[in-house]
Order: sequence, then structure tokens, then C-alpha cells
Amino acid sequence: MKRKKWYGGIFSVLLIFSVILAGCSSSTGGDSDSKDKDKVTLDIFQFKVEFKQQFENLAKQYEKENPNVKIKISTVGGGNDYKSAITAKFASGEEPAVFNIGGPIDVEQYKDRLLDLKDTKAAAAALDGTLDGVEEDGHVLGLPFNQEGYGLIYNKRIFEEAGVKPEEITSYSALEAAVKKLDSQKDKLKIEAVFAYPVKEKWVTGNHLSNVFLAPEFDGNVLTASKSPTVKFTDGDKFKQLVDIQNKYSVQPTASLDYSQQVEELFSLEKVAIIQQGNWVYNTVYDMDPELAENGIGIIPIPNGDTAAGMPVGVPNYWAVNKKSDEKVQEEAKKFLDWMYTSDEGKKAVLEDFKFIPAYEGYDVEKIADPLSKEIYKYSQDGKTTGWIFNGYPVGWNDDLGASVQKYVTGKLTWDELVQQNIENWEKIHSK
Repeated sequence: MKRKKWYGGIFSVLLIFSVILAGCSSSTGGDSDSKDKDKVTLDIFQFKVEFKQQFENLAKQYEKENPNVKIKISTVGGGNDYKSAITAKFASGEEPAVFNIGGPIDVEQYKDRLLDLKDTKAAAAALDGTLDGVEEDGHVLGLPFNQEGYGLIYNKRIFEEAGVKPEEITSYSALEAAVKKLDSQKDKLKIEAVFAYPVKEKWVTGNHLSNVFLAPEFDGNVLTASKSPTVKFTDGDKFKQLVDIQNKYSVQPTASLDYSQQVEELFSLEKVAIIQQGNWVYNTVYDMDPELAENGIGIIPIPNGDTAAGMPVGVPNYWAVNKKSDEKVQEEAKKFLDWMYTSDEGKKAVLEDFKFIPAYEGYDVEKIADPLSKEIYKYSQDGKTTGWIFNGYPVGWNDDLGASVQKYVTGKLTWDELVQQNIENWEKIHSK
């Protein structure tokens, strides 16, 4: 009897203990499930390798402030084809919550996935013109990464020694007078030429220079350009003026002059006074001559005839939120993008770590990384800009235009032939 009672007692204790354990396990499991349900994973698929580490660091900071959020960042770029990668990602069924688009062509391609972001703080803070590439039917289908701008970058010392005031160059006639003044003093200024004009680089003429003179046809709107069945070259004669003056007063031969020669060998070594380029040259100039980069260069808009022209400023890429994602994920994606561009912590990273020219209001211009970027941001704040409509050119058209400028400067094509050929080419590509 005693042995039976002992076994029975042990059995009762074990049974009670197991019930307690089961209860605890059930309770713990319930909390875990609850926490897992509250956890939001934000998959971001982006291409900008230049700020990969800085972006990942910022994401970790956001996770600390928002423990319910896990951010997974995949970066594809730096020689890899992002467009092919994101297309493959969509085809695999593993769609990211946040990805990058480049403008109207991507908007059209991914329209069924693009969430309207017009109710975000970031969209409300976006500077004038920075949403042009992603606005459609009252919807904002992307948020700008940053801004880039280009114009005529000049050497301050050379201008000062020649008696040329950059602030007075607001028209073609003023530019022409300044160029002739600089050219007449080449020996004294110890320069080889006024310009270094890299016609070998088709994007310099086919994208950037053409944009100044074609943008007015499309009201500076990249979407309008992308939908236009034709181009008229209404300001084609003014376009010709800028090609001609840069070509005539440049280090020769321009048709074989490339970007590296222009920026490194000629401008950074102060062998020319002016180059047509953008704020992206700053780091190269700094590597060659830190003092020149920090204190010796400035930028002015490219004049369009005798009317004042804005600084061509554009957005190289946008953040898109996938509307096929879970609703909680969509909301968290918007919160993260708002935080990145409008919070104090985010703004600090954008300026100091990413070294971006902000595409949003509310930033301290004095904290922007370099003098060219500061100047471009001021133009944006003042609304004195020209849109980047070249992102709306028919596919391949800009390369063909750049190639025809090469033929023009080498005497193989007249300007009238150049204009006619490129009008016909635009219409041909657009009709396909």
C-alpha cells in the first residue's frame, strides 16, 4: 500500500507541475506570437552604393527608436544593373516594400505597384520641381533621394584677375563678352583656353546642354516631355550659340576631349577658366587641389539667349513604396521615409553622412558639404531652377543627339541638318 501511495503522490506532483509548465509555456508563447504579430519587417531594395554603409547605419538608428521595426536593406549597383535586378525581384514573388524609380518611364512601367505618397510629410516638404518626374493625376508616386545641379563652373581667381564678374553673366551676350575678355588675357592668366568642352562625352551635350534649350518647350516638365510625340527645337538657335562658343574657345580638339581631361587635367590644374559640369565634380577637384575646391570655384546657370535662365536642377532617383505590400508595412515605410528626411536625426544624416543636396525644405544651407552644392540648393530654395526634362527623352535619343553634335563640331553636319535629323529621330522612336 505504501508503495502505491508513493507512486500516486509522485504522479500527482508531476501532473500538477506539467500543468503549471504548460500554462507558463502557453502564456509565453502567446506573448511571443503577439510580439511577432506587432513586428514589421521593411524590405528595402536600393541602388545607391555610394551611401550604402551610411544608409544602413541610419536604418539601425531607426530600429533602436522603433523596436517593433526590422529594416532589411539590399543594395544593387556599382556596375550591376539595378533595373534588371528589381525586375527579377518582382518576378520571383519576393517583392520589396521600398524600391527605387528614375522618373516617368519607370512610373509607367511600375504604376501598378506605386503607392500614392502625397499624404507624407516628406512630400509636403519637397522643393518645387523635385516631384515633377513622379506626379501623375494628383498622385505623388515617389519621394526624391536628393538633388543634383549643373551649369558653368568657373575659377574665381581667374575671373577676378581678368576683371570678370560672374553675377553679371545672366545672358548670352554677357557670357560672350566675358569669354572674349578672358580669351584676350590667356597669357597673363596662364590658361590654355577659356573652356574645356568635352564633346566626346555625349551626355554633356545630348543630356545636359540640350536640356537648357528644350525644357521651355515642355514647360520644364519631364512628364510633358516624356509624352510628347515630337520636339520642335524652338530655341535651337540659342542651343547652337552655346555649342559654338564653348567649341570655339575650348582646348582642342573638342570631339576627343573627355570628362577626365576636362575636370582633372585642365580645370583642376587651372589651365581653363570655365567648364560645363555639375556639383558631382567637387570630390575630383578636391582630390586634385583641396584649396581650389573649397574656396576657388563657383557655378552660374547656362544662359538661354538674352533671357535669364534657371539653374538646371534635378532628382537622379526616387523612393517608391510598393502598394502590394501589407498595409502595416506600407504605413511603416512612409513613416521611415518621413523620419529620414524631416526629423532632426534624419536631416543630420542626409547632410553630414550622405552628403546630399537636400530635395526638401528645412535644411541648414551652411551645413551642406561643398560650395557648389550650397549654391545649387540656394537656387532651389529661391525657385530659380530649370527642370531636368532629359529624363523624359525617348530611349536612346540623347545619345543620338550627342553623336550628332560630335559630327557638327567636326564639320560633318550642318546645324540645320542636326536639328532636322533629331526631330525625325524623336518622332520615330516615340511612335514605336
